[in-house]
Amino acid sequence: MKDVYAALLLHAAGQPINEANVEKVLKAAGVEEDKTKLKALCAALDGVNIEDAIKQAAVVQTAAAPAGEAKHDAKPAVEEKSEAEKEAEASAGLASLFG
Repeated sequence: MKDVYAALLLHAAGQPINEANVEKVLKAAGVEEDKTKLKALCAALDGVNIEDAIKQAAVVQTAAAPAGEAKHDAKPAVEEKSEAEKEAEASAGLASLFG
């Protein structure tokens, strides 16, 4: 995954995504990566429009968000106490101090 991040960083910087550049970024970060993985990544990204891929990933993530929100809404709502109940609890707590 680190090699993909390095490729995205190179893309954002406007630098060519090739084995040498990806390896330089990884080495600067203190990461040793297998050269065959770098070669495979660069071959896989050859001819790919990275901007379009990022936009498509954002659309998929946005489309999946409502499903996650529905799960979040399934939690029971916390009941709000009325002002009278709050005052009664406060009074009872104060009375126990003196009593």
